[in-house]
Amino acid sequence: MRGGIDLGGTKIQAVVVDDDSKVLGEHREATPTEGGPADVSEAMAGALREAAQAAGVETSELTGVGVGSPGAVDEDDGTVSSARNLPGWEGTFALGKDLGGRIGAPVKLGNDVQVATDAEFQLGAAREFDSVLGVFWGTGVGGGLVLGGKPWLGRGSAGEIGHVVVRQDGARCPCGRRGCMEAYAGRAAMEARARKLQHDGEHTTLFEIMEKRGRERLTSGVWARALRAEDAMAVKLMARAVAALGAGVASAQNLLDVEAVIIGGGLGIRLGDPYVARIAAAMQPHLFLDGKPPTVRLAALGDLGGAVGAALLVAD
Repeated sequence: MRGGIDLGGTKIQAVVVDDDSKVLGEHREATPTEGGPADVSEAMAGALREAAQAAGVETSELTGVGVGSPGAVDEDDGTVSSARNLPGWEGTFALGKDLGGRIGAPVKLGNDVQVATDAEFQLGAAREFDSVLGVFWGTGVGGGLVLGGKPWLGRGSAGEIGHVVVRQDGARCPCGRRGCMEAYAGRAAMEARARKLQHDGEHTTLFEIMEKRGRERLTSGVWARALRAEDAMAVKLMARAVAALGAGVASAQNLLDVEAVIIGGGLGIRLGDPYVARIAAAMQPHLFLDGKPPTVRLAALGDLGGAVGAALLVAD
């Protein structure tokens, strides 16, 4: 049995799988909002312990544990740097060594979105394709690439589609730059914009829903409920996000000409096929080969895709 952990800005998803990547146990908990990398590592270890208990195994008995992490991942050194959607994670932290010591099993790291893309390529919605762009829409907007049947990592940071510039000198992105797609479509940036608009006097039920649901942030579920209620601010900000996604993903497609684009992530999965269709429509005016668009699909593995993909890191 192998473990897999998907480390996100709002949740930690852990699974234990068998040789065929069938999930035998899983557990999810909220990502810490305070502290630092060591606190996040302990929360990850706790989530994996719960998943292992559900599978009837101790974490120390696992063949290995794969982790899909945001930030700059150095797979050889087992470190993660500049994971800015996580608390206090501005520098470099030896996550592989720290987590391995907590769970008693070897740990291998990979980029969170790349491992989720690999999972869709091997097991999910992109199995029949040879070239795939994964777009994972959640706290931020991440990307993963499979080209010629193989993951494309570049020099270690390929696929950062959230930082494709969709507007010069545009909105400030959480990365500190301006005009990135994530500045318009990332859930963290959307929440910051919603708070500013509310502070300036614009009405919204987003934060009422958040409090009623016992949440500290505008989760994907909060956005979905506000959209169903036709909250004007939520509708406006979501339309802004879809337009940015359309322009950014189409620009990546014009460069790469992949066969398929897979939409996943917390918001992507929660909003589902109707929003995948909206993103595909928003891409169309920007495509150079507008008569031959890529296939655009919803990720088939759902919320567990990132964790199952992480477990593939130790499949050998």
